[in-house]
Amino acid sequence: MPPIKIDHLAVVVEDMEAALKFWRDALGLPLGGTEHNEQEAVDIAFLPVGEARVELLKPITDDSGIAKYLAKRGPGMHHVCIAVTNIEGAMAQLAASGIQLINETPRVREDGTRYAFVHPKSTGGVMVELYELAS
Repeated sequence: MPPIKIDHLAVVVEDMEAALKFWRDALGLPLGGTEHNEQEAVDIAFLPVGEARVELLKPITDDSGIAKYLAKRGPGMHHVCIAVTNIEGAMAQLAASGIQLINETPRVREDGTRYAFVHPKSTGGVMVELYELAS
């Protein structure tokens, strides 16, 4: 299952408005939309760049995965997201290659997009998200 493209680069932020002052206001990227994601306990801002997006992630609880990441590592790059056409096939191919997955099965967003994460221990230190866009 070859990847289709980079879907987004995710950046963890402490303050969404402060982050938007750089990405949107100073850099000039358009704000493509926002999302309040209860399942992952984050507020998200999407800023298109060509065919990809910058995704700003701000934790909304103190015990979410993103909040723990922020407390441990501080703000900054969180993951690279690769779009695939068949997420189960991509996950099976990675697992067969000895790659450590964080998720055993894909999670599903409200819009039907399915996603799973690859552990940074298997990628040279970069967390990778696999994304199968909803049709």
